[in-house]
Amino acid sequence: MSADVKESLFRRIEERRDELVALTRDLIRIPTVNPPGDAYTDCAEFIGRRLAARGFQLEYVRAEGAPGDSDRYPRTNVIARIEGRRPGPCVHFNGHIDVVPAGRGWTVDPFEGVVKDGRVYGRGACDMKGGIAASIIAVEAILEEGIPFGGALEISGTVDEESGGYGGVGHLARLGYFSRPRVDHVIIPEPLNVDRVCIGHRGVWWAEIETKGRTAHGSMPFLGNCAVRHMGAVLHRIETDLIPRLASKRTAMPVVPEGARQSTLNVNAIHGGQPEDREGLPSPVVPDSCRMVIDRRYLIEEDPDAVKAEIVGILDDLRRERPGFDYELREVLAFLPTMTDADAPVVRAVEAAIETVLGRPAVQVVSPGTYDQKHIVRVGHLKDCIAYGPGILDLAHQPDEYVGIDDMVHSAQVMALATLDLLGGR
Repeated sequence: MSADVKESLFRRIEERRDELVALTRDLIRIPTVNPPGDAYTDCAEFIGRRLAARGFQLEYVRAEGAPGDSDRYPRTNVIARIEGRRPGPCVHFNGHIDVVPAGRGWTVDPFEGVVKDGRVYGRGACDMKGGIAASIIAVEAILEEGIPFGGALEISGTVDEESGGYGGVGHLARLGYFSRPRVDHVIIPEPLNVDRVCIGHRGVWWAEIETKGRTAHGSMPFLGNCAVRHMGAVLHRIETDLIPRLASKRTAMPVVPEGARQSTLNVNAIHGGQPEDREGLPSPVVPDSCRMVIDRRYLIEEDPDAVKAEIVGILDDLRRERPGFDYELREVLAFLPTMTDADAPVVRAVEAAIETVLGRPAVQVVSPGTYDQKHIVRVGHLKDCIAYGPGILDLAHQPDEYVGIDDMVHSAQVMALATLDLLGGR
C-alpha cells in the first residue's frame, strides 16, 4: 500500500471522529443488559441496518434453545458480509453486544452515552461497544476509499459473551460461522488497551458447591444440622489452605494485570437459608442447604483435572472429618486456557499496524478472563484469532466505565490497516 493511500485512509477515519462517537453513543443507548438479555434484537437490527446500507449481506441467527433464550429474550445475533473484487481470505470482526448490569456508584446516566473530557461514558463503553463502533468505522473507511481487496469482510454482533457466549459465538461456531473456508482471521475488539495485542486467556472453572443439613427450630439448633456452618468450614479451608497455594502458582503467559499471572479463586455468590425475596421477618429455622458459586481461573501450565481435584479434596476431607457434613458439587462452566501463536498472521498484521499508527511497538498480552476466542479456537478450530480494541481493561464492569475517543480513532486506524494487510489490499 502506498504512503498516499495509507495517509488518505487514516485521514478519512480521523474525519469521521464525530460519527464514531455518535455510533458508540447510539450503541450504549440500547440497554443490552445480560442477564436477562434485554434489547438484543434491537441492537442486532440497528447494526444490521447500518451495514446493509453500505452493501453488506445480512443474516440474523437466533440461538434457540441456548441458556436464557426465550420469546421474551431471544438470543439474536447478526452477521454481515461483503465480498471483495476477487477470491481471497476473509477477515471477521466479532463484537459482543451484551453488557453487564449497571450496578451502583455511577455519576452519569449509564445508558446515555455521556461525552466529556475526551471520553464516552456508559455501560459497555469500553466493554465493548466502543470497539464495535471502531471496527465498523474501520471497515466502512476501507470501502469508502475504494481500495480494491480480495476475499471478504465480515462483522458480527453476538450475544451472551458475559455469561459464557453459548447463545452467541458458541452457537455460531457450532454452525460453522467461525471455521475455514468461510473465515480465515478473526479480530475481537475487546478492551485490552490500544497498543496491546491479546493472544489468549486463562482457563476458567465455575462450580456450585452445596452443603447439606437438616432443619430444626432455631431455638434448638443442636437438633438440626446447619448447612451454613458447614459452608463456613469450606470457606475456611479455601481461605487458609487453597488460596495461599494458588498464589504460589505463576505462569509464563503474558497475563495482565500482574496480579493475574497467578492462579485465582473468587467466590461469585453465596446463599443459605430462607429466600431473600421474602416479606416480613424470617422464621427461626436451621438452614438445611447453603450454595456457593466459585470462579477458579487457572494457567496454561495447570492440569484442568487437578484444578477440580483441589476443591473435591477439600470437600472430601471435610466429609471425613466433620460430623454431619455432606455436599454436592455441580460444574457450571469450564473453558481451557488458549493462546494464539505469537507469530500468527493476524498477530503480525495488528502488531505492524499498531507500530505504524502509534509509533511504538505493540505489546503481546493474555487476558485474565475468558472471552469468545475460546469458542472460535475450540469449536470452530480457527486458531488465527486475537483480541484487539480500544478501552482500558480495568474499567470493564466498573461504575463510570468509559472509552477514550482518541483511542477509538487510533484503534480504527489500526484495524483498517491490519485488515488490508491480511486481505492483500493494494
